[in-house]
Amino acid sequence: MPRPRQDTGRPRSPWRRWLRRAFVAWGVFAMTYLVAGYRTVGLPAEVLHSSDAVELQDGRESLSMMPSEYDAGLLFFCGSGVAAPAYAPLLRPIAEQGHAVFIIKLPYRFAPFESHRNESVDRARRIIAEHPEVVHWTAAGHSLGGALACLLARDNTELLSGLVLIGTTHPKQDDLSSLTMPVAKVYATNDGVAPAERVASNRGLLPPGARFVEIEGGNHCQFGNYAWQFLDGSATISRAEQQDATRSVLLDTIEASLDE
Repeated sequence: MPRPRQDTGRPRSPWRRWLRRAFVAWGVFAMTYLVAGYRTVGLPAEVLHSSDAVELQDGRESLSMMPSEYDAGLLFFCGSGVAAPAYAPLLRPIAEQGHAVFIIKLPYRFAPFESHRNESVDRARRIIAEHPEVVHWTAAGHSLGGALACLLARDNTELLSGLVLIGTTHPKQDDLSSLTMPVAKVYATNDGVAPAERVASNRGLLPPGARFVEIEGGNHCQFGNYAWQFLDGSATISRAEQQDATRSVLLDTIEASLDE
């Protein structure tokens, strides 16, 4: 028979209770602080509404922007934690120029596990399968989205005609140096999440002819329209300037892919 627990008569230390509560409060505050940075900001009202030129559809797996006529498609993977609408100002003008755009949402917004990342790539494959009328596809992505675009290019090279990596140090392990499609990498000098020196260190994993485009004064979060990101640097150019430069690379790559 178990012996009854004896009361030592000593009161529990109020400091221990205070420390436990302080730790929990700190954890809640830190998580709220980090997540708040990913909130979408500065969206013009018209970018998320259909027009005569572009039809928007906000689905469970992607946000699509479909022009009435299109000759190529862009598959854009969101960065971790960033909502698909945050990339609408960057990408809608591409749809307005006659290219189908699909912003692929990540499972649980952060795609925390490998299975979620594989599902993100599967979403891109499903879009390709559902749109056989598109012959030329360019894959692109920001931050973690760049890693997902690399996975798609590694495993399904035959499905793609172009690749654009934005604000990312990927590929880190996958050797994509044998790709023959147009490849571009866009990075910003004040990006504290994907610093320029780390971007350059993986240059050998991309084709020798890959185009590297540096945006002077840009940072990580201004590739999209969200508030801020932990470890990021401060931008010295406007969000519009940074996105204009990024969009130009995307359009150049899409146009070059039409010859593939």
